[in-house]
Amino acid sequence: MNRVAVVTGGFGGIGRAIALRLAQDNVNVAIVDLAAGGDELCFELHRLGVKAGAYRCDVSDYEEVKVVCEKIVADFGGVDILINNAGITKDKLLLRMTEADFDRVIDVNLKGVFNFTKQLAKVLMRSKSGRIINISSVSGLMGNTGQANYSASKAGIIGFTKTIARELAPRGVTCNAVAPGFIDTDMTAGLPEQVKTTLLGTIPLGRMGKPGEVAELVAFLASERAGYITGEVIRIDGGLAM
Repeated sequence: MNRVAVVTGGFGGIGRAIALRLAQDNVNVAIVDLAAGGDELCFELHRLGVKAGAYRCDVSDYEEVKVVCEKIVADFGGVDILINNAGITKDKLLLRMTEADFDRVIDVNLKGVFNFTKQLAKVLMRSKSGRIINISSVSGLMGNTGQANYSASKAGIIGFTKTIARELAPRGVTCNAVAPGFIDTDMTAGLPEQVKTTLLGTIPLGRMGKPGEVAELVAFLASERAGYITGEVIRIDGGLAM
């Protein structure tokens, strides 16, 4: 029987790449996002021979997440893998950042991870190979100007990951974090060319990463081959934060 994965923020960018890569390993995929675009991705996943479903949800809303998780478990019969990928940015220097800017990023990026992990932890404990992979960021490791809210949320994910790894290890569930650097997605596409050039100069490998490269790492951590890895934060950043 195919394993089942939940991918939040799954309609585009890194989330989409993860969903498609997991499907290559015959993993059924429930995609969660607040944006539109799930039907076309589900069609692609069906073409790869797996079951797929798209679910609209604000990951920061605890009750909404509870309802969606119950529906996913009913539709798929269980969950084996949770990929907490949903995230947003509202970048400003601290002196210009509003309370609303800070709260919204923390609510989506960090509380969203809590909400889905809380709702699915017991389900994952019933799996023979429960996996939780949280998408953090190198910004959570080294900070980044103009991203006090984003960096704080991603650093929080790292602490959360290590705690959940300890709590769920006795039940055979692993929990790891992936910390991408600058990845070529819609989130980075809008950066001015001068900014991109400056950023590339800070990356030893001299280029942005690709969503598919992040997806390969996530697929490994979700596999049985990674069954003895837990509580880790793995950078995929071209050497940016080394």
